[in-house]
Amino acid sequence: MKFIYHLCLVTSVLFTACGSKKQLGIKSKNDNLAQSATQSEVEFWLTKGDQSQLLKKQNTTLNFSATTNSNPTIEVDPSTKFQSIDGFGYTLTGGSASLINALPAAEKDKLLNELFANQENAIRVNYIRISIGGSDLSATPFTYLDLPSGQTDETLAKFSIEKEQADLIPVLKKIIAINPSIKILGSPWTAPTWMKTNNNFIGGSLKPEYYQTYSKYLVKYIQAMKAEGIVIDAITPQNEPLHPGNNPSMYMSAIDQANFIKTALGPVFKSSGVKTKIIIYDHNADKPEYPITILNDPEARKYVDGSAFHLYAGPISALTKVHEAHPDKNVYFTEQWVGGPSNFAEDLKWHVSTLIIGATRNWSKNVLEWNLAADANYNPHTDKGGCTSCLGAITISPAVSRNVAYYIIGHASKFVPAGSVRIASNLPENLQNVAFQTPEGKQVLIVCNNNNAETTFNIKYNGKIVTTSLDKGAVATYVW
Repeated sequence: MKFIYHLCLVTSVLFTACGSKKQLGIKSKNDNLAQSATQSEVEFWLTKGDQSQLLKKQNTTLNFSATTNSNPTIEVDPSTKFQSIDGFGYTLTGGSASLINALPAAEKDKLLNELFANQENAIRVNYIRISIGGSDLSATPFTYLDLPSGQTDETLAKFSIEKEQADLIPVLKKIIAINPSIKILGSPWTAPTWMKTNNNFIGGSLKPEYYQTYSKYLVKYIQAMKAEGIVIDAITPQNEPLHPGNNPSMYMSAIDQANFIKTALGPVFKSSGVKTKIIIYDHNADKPEYPITILNDPEARKYVDGSAFHLYAGPISALTKVHEAHPDKNVYFTEQWVGGPSNFAEDLKWHVSTLIIGATRNWSKNVLEWNLAADANYNPHTDKGGCTSCLGAITISPAVSRNVAYYIIGHASKFVPAGSVRIASNLPENLQNVAFQTPEGKQVLIVCNNNNAETTFNIKYNGKIVTTSLDKGAVATYVW
């Protein structure tokens, strides 16, 4: 979606070439008075499955009134509050960083501002996830302490984040300059291979004798990034710990993760003065018993901020199951891919309904899509286990184009800043929705029409209603 602004400098000499005042959109005093009289109390932005509207602000006038009708009604109740929101965004994979960093300087700055700036023409992404070392969407697997076979380095003397200096760190520095308060989550796909049972990037487990060493490795990572001006808000001990077939990957059972946290990671963070949050699990919603097992351990749980989920298996309601088991611990949603080639209409409807709406209605403090950028062939990725059809929110090939995940996240990130709070709203049949109150006191309602036809409905607030309609599969964000 490209925004092209044309400036027509109008003088009396140019009216013939450029058109009348009315044609040019130049308003008279009377026009401004008329506009003021019909100003909309509710603004809304729309995306349709046929892509005829893409996060487009609508000119419809929506004002609350005391009228009644028989339409289905979404009632927004700010007196009932749930979790606070940390943000919405993407995983900035190593491959994403490489593609973005290779753009010409002016184009790169324009793109990063469009994504991360707090301005009208931006989607205001405020939460990103990065890999600690390589992920499967890096060109090759790597850690910050790769050694020849047979060698070890328990003092971490050869630890270095130099590989990130090429692309990831420069891009992160630009993002932080644009949005200094952005939250960054780091997730490792593997420990250095010499710490693992199989000495391989794929699979294997972390040897217990290296629990302390690996904890110090993660501390060194956090400190090295801080030295670059990059604050890591939280880490997960392992990305997808029950998926040892990825490249890279590492298996870590719930009992092993609990032992790692309570005997090593937690105490080492504490003794090192590291304030970075520890968020457990970081895998599918079909195994809520995994985080519950860790949180049931009193020695492990005291170091844990919360649990993170993906949704390649299981129901989104599993997040509520974990919340109810441990309501004092936070819940996060940290990854879901769009498979390429995308079915825009279906992907829009499913991801907004299930993640933007579903995850937050099930206590998640964030929603992150996987991943920010890829090229037209879904590159880069690792061989023998890397994702070969992960569609980025943007495609860089070499021109920049925007895909469905751009709009999925944009419908929330643009309007729901960090510090917003989810508030109550009911669920009329097939009108999936979630409501928030922003720190400024605005109400934000995100609605997806899952009916098979255009649907007219009401939004009720403080005893009054506005009536609006959405095409089937359309998504709208309403703000008042």
